[in-house]
Amino acid sequence: MQSQQRYPKVFSFEFFPPKTPEGVEKLRRTRRQLAQLKPAFFSVTYGAGGTTRERTLETVLEIRSEGHPAAPHLSCIGSTRENIAEVLKQYREHGIRHLVALRGDLPSGTFGGGDFRYANELVEFIRKQSGDHFHIEVAAYPEVHPQARSAQENLQHFKRKVEAGANAAITQYFYNPEAYFNFVEECEAAGLDLPIVPGVMPIANFSQLSRFSEGCGAEIPRWIRMKMLGYGDDTASIKAFGLDVVTQMCDRLLSAGAPGLHFYTMNSAGLTSVIWDRLHLSEH
Repeated sequence: MQSQQRYPKVFSFEFFPPKTPEGVEKLRRTRRQLAQLKPAFFSVTYGAGGTTRERTLETVLEIRSEGHPAAPHLSCIGSTRENIAEVLKQYREHGIRHLVALRGDLPSGTFGGGDFRYANELVEFIRKQSGDHFHIEVAAYPEVHPQARSAQENLQHFKRKVEAGANAAITQYFYNPEAYFNFVEECEAAGLDLPIVPGVMPIANFSQLSRFSEGCGAEIPRWIRMKMLGYGDDTASIKAFGLDVVTQMCDRLLSAGAPGLHFYTMNSAGLTSVIWDRLHLSEH
């Protein structure tokens, strides 16, 4: 963890672009609450195949108009070079200088991957198009990407993204800090030197979390799973236990030198705010 201890701690919150007027208002309330915590930036996700492109930009521009730094996600699978070049031009015109560059997934019911197969190709394309204009975050998978055939292949994919020009990384969420520590050690041994910020998913709904985790390859340790299952429909106990588990994990990560935390808020402020307060992060 020596490489990570040298970086200043960066705390950030992730949103998805809302689909309805009610969702827009809810996100505004969430944002007002979380903005009081003074995060380094808010990030806004980008739908599969660019399906939320305009809503992503609208959300980012609204956040910026309120005086807060914001970083749009940009996923490339299913897109052409022309599509991505147009998006980058649009972002530059709006003065956006911070991106989260991802491979992404194809929209359901579509076939073919477009001009990009992997996120490193997107990072390389951004650098060719825009030089050093953008600060580029990429994804990291401490528990191994679900489509990687081995941990070694997972590390090689990450290395290619770094060598293509990534400035920093945000991990998939996890509940096993040892996976993160091991991944960082592997990166250090491979000569990769950049901030690798842990992604944090507060636990609000266990069945929903289980579905998410199956899709993205995030492991829910058996002891946590069994404890949650034992609570049945007792949502208050699930949330209370989840808060304890996630807060303790975050405290351990930060104490070991993790360069910040990136919260997957699901457009809600409550659980993230409680974890933040318990960690005394307002003093950061």
